[in-house]
Amino acid sequence: MLVFLFFFSIHTCALDGSEERQLLLSFKASVNDPSHYLSNWNTSANTLCNWHGITCNDNNNIKAIELTGRNISGKLSSSIFHLSHIETIDLSNNQLSGQLPNDMFISGSNSLRRLNFSNNILTSTLPQGSLTTLEVLDLSNNMISGIIPNNVGLLSTLKFLDLGGNMLVGTIPSSISNMSSLEYLTLASNQLVGKIPAQLGQMKNLKWIYLGYNNLSGNIPEQIGNLFLLNHLNLVYNNLTGEIPFTISNLTNLRYLFLYGNKLTGPVPQSLFSLEKLVSLDLSDNFLSGEIPECVFNLQNVEILHLFSNNFTGKIPKALASLPRLQVLQLWSNKFSGQIPKRLGNQNSLTVLDLSSNNLTGKIPDTLCDSGRLFKLILFSNSLEGAIPRSLSSCKSLSRVRLQNNRLSGELLAEFTKLPLVYFLDISGNNLSGRIDDRKWDMPSLQMLNMARNRFFGKLPETFGSQKLENLDLSENWFSGSILPSFGNFPELMQLKLSHNELSGPIPQQLSSCKKLVSLDLSHNRLTGTIPTSLSDMPVLGDLDLSENQISGEVPRNLGAKVSLVQVNISHNKLHGILPPTAVFLAIDASAVDGNNLCGGGDTMSALPPCKSVKRNPTWWFIVTCFLVALLAFGVASYLFVKLRRRKELEVKSVEIKERIWELQFFESKVSRSVTIHDILSAAKEDNIIAKGKNGISYKGESVSNGMQFVVKEDSVKSLPPSFWSQMVELGKLRHPNVIKLIGICHSENDAYVLYEYCEGKVLTQVMRDLSWDQRRKIAVGIAKALRFLHCCCSPSLVAGCMSPEKVIVDAKDEPHIRLNAKESKVITEKSDIYGFGLVLIELLTGKGPTDTEFGAHQSVVEWARYCYSDCHLDVWTDLMIREHVSSNQNEIVETMNLALHCTAGDPTARPCANELYKTLDSILRTSRSCVPDLKVSSPF
Repeated sequence: MLVFLFFFSIHTCALDGSEERQLLLSFKASVNDPSHYLSNWNTSANTLCNWHGITCNDNNNIKAIELTGRNISGKLSSSIFHLSHIETIDLSNNQLSGQLPNDMFISGSNSLRRLNFSNNILTSTLPQGSLTTLEVLDLSNNMISGIIPNNVGLLSTLKFLDLGGNMLVGTIPSSISNMSSLEYLTLASNQLVGKIPAQLGQMKNLKWIYLGYNNLSGNIPEQIGNLFLLNHLNLVYNNLTGEIPFTISNLTNLRYLFLYGNKLTGPVPQSLFSLEKLVSLDLSDNFLSGEIPECVFNLQNVEILHLFSNNFTGKIPKALASLPRLQVLQLWSNKFSGQIPKRLGNQNSLTVLDLSSNNLTGKIPDTLCDSGRLFKLILFSNSLEGAIPRSLSSCKSLSRVRLQNNRLSGELLAEFTKLPLVYFLDISGNNLSGRIDDRKWDMPSLQMLNMARNRFFGKLPETFGSQKLENLDLSENWFSGSILPSFGNFPELMQLKLSHNELSGPIPQQLSSCKKLVSLDLSHNRLTGTIPTSLSDMPVLGDLDLSENQISGEVPRNLGAKVSLVQVNISHNKLHGILPPTAVFLAIDASAVDGNNLCGGGDTMSALPPCKSVKRNPTWWFIVTCFLVALLAFGVASYLFVKLRRRKELEVKSVEIKERIWELQFFESKVSRSVTIHDILSAAKEDNIIAKGKNGISYKGESVSNGMQFVVKEDSVKSLPPSFWSQMVELGKLRHPNVIKLIGICHSENDAYVLYEYCEGKVLTQVMRDLSWDQRRKIAVGIAKALRFLHCCCSPSLVAGCMSPEKVIVDAKDEPHIRLNAKESKVITEKSDIYGFGLVLIELLTGKGPTDTEFGAHQSVVEWARYCYSDCHLDVWTDLMIREHVSSNQNEIVETMNLALHCTAGDPTARPCANELYKTLDSILRTSRSCVPDLKVSSPF
């Protein structure tokens, strides 16, 4: 394993060229070079200085080996550390594994200055020793474990030390302060505990401190204020408590201050706002309180200000309006009161403004979009009054607007309905009024429109100027007139809510043209006519509410024949006749059909009266009855025969083979008739292995009788929990297109096998980098469908367990299929599945996952993604393979990242449920979006 502290013994005489050649060839022989980058490292080359990755000094002695990102793997030979004049060794971004050789520095050079083994797979502890010449040591993003040695300070010449993204434990030794020349210190994304040593304050040359994503506790030492050269301080996601020390105000060169995700309390020291060079300040997700003073005016260079999710009170400082470089301002989830500063946006370059969930009053300033760059405006859940400013109606850069749950009044200006980039508009829960059918709607990007709970009146508009509309909520207003046939011209519409209005006339047949409609709510209106029979043919309709209208006639006989329809309410209309014999009505609650003249046939709906018989010719009736009874008897007999046969096929069977008793149970009849115990045991061979991991080995099997293929997963009976077999039986009942079917189980006294259907495809991790954005969005929606099915349609709820790209098989049609596993090493909940799915989304967007060597532990991946979302640097964080699709899908990609960060929230209660997740994702990932203005925000990443 690559180590970090070394013993040196200095040679008095330099090696000659032949000895250097042998040392390099020894190194080459110890590693794998699949890209053949080291192909010219051979004995025929005239000079070593022409070898790839080799640099020589003026005397033709080797001074640098630079082989970064060459896909080199294997273990290291100590030979390269015996080169007398070597100054730089850079083997970063490769696949090197194992430990460093024990003798690597028993003899070597006194010239080594820079050593970089970052982003490999090295494992070791940090041995003790000294190296008096080293200036740069980067071992980040490996698998180094153990503690940081107490004599770390012996590396007194170091200027750069990065041990981040490893598995270091224990405390940060105070002796680290002996590295008096150190300028950059990164220990982030480890498992360090204890306090931040006060002795850090003695390291006067420090410019960068990154200790985030550990488990550090206690106060931030006030001695940190002695680091006058400090440029970057990042202590995020620890368990730091107490107040922010006032001495931080001494850090006059500080540009980036990140303290979010801790348990800090008390007010922010007023003097902190005198740090004039600050570019980004993030104190969010703490328990900070008090007011933000007007001296925030001193932050003239600040571009990003995040103070959200604290307990701040008082007014939002007017001085914020005078910060010329401010682009992102997020103060949501606090207790701010008073008005939004009147000139906010006039002198700023605002792109993102989120002041939601406070106690703000007064009017929305008309200056917010003066820069012409504002694309996200979030002000919901306040007490804002007055009209929506006319200036916002001409803000062509707007793309996401959320003003719901305020006290806004007045009419919606005609110009506001022509904003070209707005894809999400929520103005529900206000006192807005006026007509919306008297102007031309031209919002080509619009996907989500919520105008519910206002006072809009008049007729419904024929169109909203968008073919991308997915969610439309106009409920709880005063709309009148009829539902226009043009509402069937929304090909992407998934949710339509027009309830609690004054709508009249029939339900248009054309609504059935909305093939993606999942939820339709037309309740509490004055609709007449009959229920259109075409509603029965809608392929994914799941929720239908027509209650509290004046609809008459009979319920269509096929309504509910589609298995997607799970909830219907037709109560309090003028319907009559018998309910359809479909599943949704056989299990319906009586209150959902009450207030009509309906009957349930007595046997199927005990809560409804049986249907009255009609007088018929006795002879004719007797003949018809006999025929029907005979037909019914034949049907019942056939059904029972098939069912009993199937039940027998699916019963547990015992088979003896070579004095071992095997118990088998299949969950599909065709499998029971095709697969035998011999087929299963024959599959479990070395040459049939298709997957091998910590959860066991999987083999590909094939039935001898008909060639049916299946997958066999092998386990040891002793390692299985007692509940394993009962869980397997429950999983065997599941059927969903995005869930790999469990088709059988079998076990003996010692061995166990689980059978899955064979899914032709590749693991998501194998194909990830080759997928386009369209393919990735399809995969994301498919996984979300599976999670919704498991958590919302199964009783009790089931979990996917440790959701990750390794559990997803992608077929030739880009459909994802996840495999469930009842055997998990820890407690898994719905929220755990949601967290795992969030990580999958981040990987689909960025190409980087929890184990990516660039970040180490998965927390730092989430953190990096969090800043990417806030700064909107799409060209920085999107995967190279989808970079070409960014220009036409910017809003879509940004909102998907937003959802991913909600899914990976540290507080499980803040994560969406599976149903909400699916609806949100399916709403986002439908069509390409319009461009978002590029931001040029400085970022530490």
